[in-house]
Amino acid sequence: MNSQKVAIVTGASQGFGAGIVAGYRKAGYAVVGTSRSVGESADPALVTVAGDIADPATADRVVRTAIERFGRIDTLVNNAGVFAAKPFTEYTEQDFQWLVGVNLAGFVHMTQRVVPHLLAQGGGHIVQITTSLVDQADRNLPVAVAMLTKGGLQSATKALAIEYATRGIRVNAVAPGIHKTPMNPPETYAERGALHPMGRMGEVSDIVDAVLYLENAPFVTGEILHVDGGQNAGH
Repeated sequence: MNSQKVAIVTGASQGFGAGIVAGYRKAGYAVVGTSRSVGESADPALVTVAGDIADPATADRVVRTAIERFGRIDTLVNNAGVFAAKPFTEYTEQDFQWLVGVNLAGFVHMTQRVVPHLLAQGGGHIVQITTSLVDQADRNLPVAVAMLTKGGLQSATKALAIEYATRGIRVNAVAPGIHKTPMNPPETYAERGALHPMGRMGEVSDIVDAVLYLENAPFVTGEILHVDGGQNAGH
């Protein structure tokens, strides 16, 4: 078996995902990155797979690519996610299916296919990217249906951590605040930064650092690591 460790990163084309891919490459991992719009890579240790994460066939192709190209899987970062804020009764059936498809079904498809490979080699690591809004609702930001999915990821993180605790698989999550990603244009930085107790927005690098901390923390599992400028502590 190839001795180089291998990470799969979903939602890999921009924002947190692109940063996480770069972070794992810098750490010496080979990476398989997937998203709808991910481009081809000139880096032989970075392979991309374009596809809709809500479609189980995408997960099949991603896992097959990792095994065929690199011979193993060590880490799965379930980063792909979508977000919609609107009053609860204004969420449409289309909104609901979109949120559940990407945030929950995508997580299930990928994780179910990766776990057998982790078990076969004696362990590994799974990380979800959620949001601090799961634990700290904001009256100015109605996001109940979106949080139904992100909160589900946090509950599943803890449940899977316990289910696999004696079999070498660690399962954690990172809960960001509001960060400087394509979801937040520069003209919103001052207003949205003020929503954090620290008074500023986070950087993509803050989330990358958190994921890599968890990667290198062998006694940490079932953790929801808030990287949110103090939002989870209060307002």
